[in-house]
Amino acid sequence: MTDSAPAPLVFLDLGASSIELTRQLCDMRSVSGDETAIADAIVASLSGSRHLEIHRDGDTVVARTTLGRPSRVVIAGHIDTVPINDNLPTRYEGDYLWGRGTVDMKGGVAVQLKLAAELTEPAVDITWMWYDNEEVSSELNGLGRLARNSPELFEGDFAILGEPTNSLIEGGCNGTLRAEIRTRGLRAHSARSWVGENAIHALAPVLATLAAYEPRQVEVEGLVYREGLNAVGISGGVAGNVIPDAAVVEVNYRFAPSRSGAEAEAHIRQVFAGFDVTIVDVAEGARPGLDAPVARRFIDAVGGEPLPKYGWTDVARFSALGVPAVNYGPGDPLKAHADDERVLLSQITDCENGLRRWLAGTASAAE
Repeated sequence: MTDSAPAPLVFLDLGASSIELTRQLCDMRSVSGDETAIADAIVASLSGSRHLEIHRDGDTVVARTTLGRPSRVVIAGHIDTVPINDNLPTRYEGDYLWGRGTVDMKGGVAVQLKLAAELTEPAVDITWMWYDNEEVSSELNGLGRLARNSPELFEGDFAILGEPTNSLIEGGCNGTLRAEIRTRGLRAHSARSWVGENAIHALAPVLATLAAYEPRQVEVEGLVYREGLNAVGISGGVAGNVIPDAAVVEVNYRFAPSRSGAEAEAHIRQVFAGFDVTIVDVAEGARPGLDAPVARRFIDAVGGEPLPKYGWTDVARFSALGVPAVNYGPGDPLKAHADDERVLLSQITDCENGLRRWLAGTASAAE
């Protein structure tokens, strides 16, 4: 019995349009945990670029310029997708490219790869990062692994994550916290409920608190972030004829980046004072950092008014390392993970043109 031959190495056509390159990348299936082939293709396709130093950590690929520029920016994108559901191969339909990954986020990765290959003399030094396992558990995240193994690669004055934003700038991100609010009672036969204590009924004040809660809108560095506190799960019950002795509500708190994780936890414990509160996980938010000179030049090149990012994204990993970061990429985030995932073609080219103007230092958005 002989081993099967290894799969042939795939090369991406980095000279193609960013739209066509998006299609190439999407048609290379890379559901989380299965990114080796696409990471191999990225390394192979950039290996002839003499202006780039290539570093690989598992299926995360880093390409850096070392031109001695006074500023360095980090530009990142994840190469994995959520599972496919009859939405590959890709297809063009009208002004859209349809298929898994077109929005989240291979359109952004295609723009990044094309610019990484073509911009041999950028106005700033650039660290490009393409990472694995973004769509699954945080401990598997390739960007997090890279930060632990090679934190020096994250050094920079500003960072961009190519998450879908309709090719508009979305600064920073909200933090997120999950907590479990538990109640306890006493089991009894439901025919004699008065001898028991119903733990599900005891959740009524928790639900009333959630229903009455008025979330804040918080301005942070000129952007207004909307918070939210919501029940996202509820469980309890033993059997159809038993008064339950335990119940739990899971709540999710989205908090503005002006509030730390510890402050968010303290707020939740205050809101649910008197109840048994267990914090399940906390992820800090990220301030936008749009006041830095390199960030202002980015805004001028791209145009438009920056918006806040309400959801949590990996920009928070950069922020935790002291690097201000924004989200900027093609695609409507409402179509991320959807079965009808599709990206507007013009958004891919808009994103490419905006980044090219900024990185080349050749023009402003008004020109």
